[in-house]
Amino acid sequence: MDQDIVIDAQGISKQYRLGTLDHGSLWRDLRGWLGGSRDAAQSAKLAPEPGHLRGIANAPFLALDDVSFSVRRGETLGVIGRNGAGKSTLLKVLSRITTPTRGSVQIRGRVASLLEVGTGFHPELTGRENVFLNGTILGMSSAELRKRFDEIVAFAELDEFIDTPVKRYSSGMYMRLAFSVAAHLEPEILIVDEVLAVGDSKFQRKCLGKMEDVTHGGRTVLFVSHNMGAVTSLCNRCIVLQKGKLVYDGSTGTAVIQYHTSGVFTTAALDPAAAGLVIGDDQVQLVRAEVRGADGTVGAEYEIDQPITVALRYRLLQTSANRIVPNLHFLMPDGSYAFCAVPPLLEAPTPAGEYIAECRVPGGLLNEGTYFVSVAVNTYAQASHFSHFWEQGALCFNVREDLDKTAAYRYGYTGAIPGSVRPTLAWDVRQVG
Repeated sequence: MDQDIVIDAQGISKQYRLGTLDHGSLWRDLRGWLGGSRDAAQSAKLAPEPGHLRGIANAPFLALDDVSFSVRRGETLGVIGRNGAGKSTLLKVLSRITTPTRGSVQIRGRVASLLEVGTGFHPELTGRENVFLNGTILGMSSAELRKRFDEIVAFAELDEFIDTPVKRYSSGMYMRLAFSVAAHLEPEILIVDEVLAVGDSKFQRKCLGKMEDVTHGGRTVLFVSHNMGAVTSLCNRCIVLQKGKLVYDGSTGTAVIQYHTSGVFTTAALDPAAAGLVIGDDQVQLVRAEVRGADGTVGAEYEIDQPITVALRYRLLQTSANRIVPNLHFLMPDGSYAFCAVPPLLEAPTPAGEYIAECRVPGGLLNEGTYFVSVAVNTYAQASHFSHFWEQGALCFNVREDLDKTAAYRYGYTGAIPGSVRPTLAWDVRQVG
């Protein structure tokens, strides 16, 4: 193995068996537990009727399917994918919590894993005692822990609670202490799962800053998150998992797009009925959402100077005394906002019926790149409002630029122009002397 490679995973598969509660598994275990203490006749009385405990088909399930990749020293690798893609299983294999069914993993260096809030903590022990317990489990000596103790507690912001049993901690306090211990152990490899979602935004930023410090020190981080903004800011490379398979390994920007476009709804059209779903509540339901070009054709790619229309069809099941307002949220692949669009002031009350709301985006406004549109319908009543549905990243489309057509605008410049929008604005350039 190359001396610069600290993780080398080759052909990892992890198989589980669904529906283990059946005659062939539970009863086999019961017979093992009985250990011959009952005779055959007595044991037979306990046997379930065939199929009595049979639930889900007793079939194999591949949580990971032939996954291969390597990670170099000092890399920050993002591991992204939808729920059930196999991310947590992969991290458990890399952390040696579980063994792969097939394949091999070679790891060079000490690993600190933060896969679940408070993993390795004993609820009856105090925060102080758990720092030493957890640190020892992760490979730290007592001398190292004493040296780092004050720094760990200060980072976790738990000075006044450090001698309180952790069973009295909130989930956020658990997470802060667990992360602080793992991050201060100076591991060669730090593995962090979605646990950062537990903390408040201030502490999340603090954790991201700490992980950046870790990578700047030449250590390696594997980071799992559904927060694409955090992934984009922290990771210089990502792998994308989908149904247990590795479907992409490369740049973070492309990986984030792959993540968004791997879902059921991340296309130019969303039709809940066709997918057998109901989106909405007992007042308002989504019928269809789509992105159309100037000719009315639904599509996912447009030239930069082409106008597009985002159309939202929804059904109001009963007349409302309040304003029922559709709204669209245009986002970049990293989760940041390009802009939000709402229609001009709508009248109230709003009669029951089916509505079409169309938002026209002029050509020459959006920059080159991929955009995601979250669609929502809200009720606005005096000083309050609530959402009947909000489908995040429901639509996806791409804006491309033909350099031959826009050469005059660019004055020969061929690089990427920064920004989420690139409007054509009025200028007055003249000689004054």
